Amino acid sequence: MLQLQKALDGGAATIYQHGLSVRNIITERDDVSFRSQPPAPARLNRCQLFGPGSRPALFEKMAASAADVINLDLEDSVAPDDKEQARRNIIEAIGDIDWGTKTLSVRINGLDTPFWYRDVVDLLEQAGARLDQIMIPKVGCAADLYAVDALVTAVEAAKGRDKRIAFEVIIESAAGISHVEEIATGSPRLQAMSLGAADFAASMGMATTGIGGTQENYYMLHDGQRHWSDPWHWAQAAIVAACRTHGLLPVDGPFGDFSDDEGFRAQARRSATLGMVGKWAIHPKQVGLANEVFSPSESAVSEAREILAAMELAKKTGAGATVYKGRLVDIASIRQAQVIVRQAELICT
Repeated sequence: MLQLQKALDGGAATIYQHGLSVRNIITERDDVSFRSQPPAPARLNRCQLFGPGSRPALFEKMAASAADVINLDLEDSVAPDDKEQARRNIIEAIGDIDWGTKTLSVRINGLDTPFWYRDVVDLLEQAGARLDQIMIPKVGCAADLYAVDALVTAVEAAKGRDKRIAFEVIIESAAGISHVEEIATGSPRLQAMSLGAADFAASMGMATTGIGGTQENYYMLHDGQRHWSDPWHWAQAAIVAACRTHGLLPVDGPFGDFSDDEGFRAQARRSATLGMVGKWAIHPKQVGLANEVFSPSESAVSEAREILAAMELAKKTGAGATVYKGRLVDIASIRQAQVIVRQAELICT
């Protein structure tokens, strides 16, 4: 590494004197930008269905739902006096219920509470191996992740757990969005990142009590007409950028008004357009809506396959780009098409 640094400091001539190729430099340096983005975990994450740990009667229904991810909750939806019983309910359900191929996740309590360490210890010491992931709320910096990772690692080693628990974090504070880049690199266990709109709004001092969606007073005027924009857009974009840079799944959080299907669809479509892979469901009726928005249509999949075929033919003739239905397609088009095809293949498996 010292040889590499001397070569870089000395410019191109020194690089070649040291026999170092550009490829070696790109591989060894951590601070260069011209490298491939790591892929996100290859799992379906169109919808994350939440249910309180204090209501075990819901667990079987959640398992039978069409959600890709089940989030059994120990945090906001559970009253303080019910925390211990909710934890016992979840531990029992992890082993007793057939969760199919869903990602099974438990949202623990925040690190600013006296409950979180017992959530982690009891889950990993007492629950079966079916648990896939722990969701960590209100993460404000990478050190928060380190604290949970250290505890999880110790319990896994002590209990001889072979299955490595994954993490998902929720960005729901001013500190969290300010440190989103460092949080994205905070633990090798991290697979996904969500936006928690309600607590985020409170932390930011936003003048709203709405959870997701457009807000009445967040509008622009054009020719005397109001046009509502999206107050969550910038935070979502920051989360997507951090996730895509570091190989994580960016997920949109809750939409509070579960009686407003079209509002949910609109929010989900904006999120999907920005690059998010899925959305939370806080009510069973939102599961189908999320799956609808975050599943590519048959026509989109067919077009993506045709683009890949067209580019494959262009490659055989030595061309780096081609024309498909009157528009230019190139390497970037291949990447976009591959995302759609991979998503369709995951849905079909």
